[in-house]
Amino acid sequence: MGRIEELVRQRKWANGKMLQYNSKVFKKFQELEQATFCDGELPKKYKELIAVGISVVTNCESCMQWHISEAAKDGATEKEIVEAIEVAFEMGIGPATVNGRFALEVLEGLFPKGA
Repeated sequence: MGRIEELVRQRKWANGKMLQYNSKVFKKFQELEQATFCDGELPKKYKELIAVGISVVTNCESCMQWHISEAAKDGATEKEIVEAIEVAFEMGIGPATVNGRFALEVLEGLFPKGA
């Protein structure tokens, strides 16, 4: 079984277990998911593409598999999905540059100019 198939199997197993436990929290999560990922002012396809990017930045492989599959089902093209991944690259790297600016401030505090 491949990595992606294993993620799908694990998700189905865990979801089934939570339903067997009659988890009210899990049921509310499912309701939230359904309410979030439906057509609204933003079509479902765009919501799935946003979720693809967030999944990449948060390093959630199961989320990536799910939202890429859902985006494709909702009509997203391969190129649109790649572009969502590219946006995630920027959002992952961009904050690192902000953190880098702070690190430079710390550095200058330790090694003041003219000292």
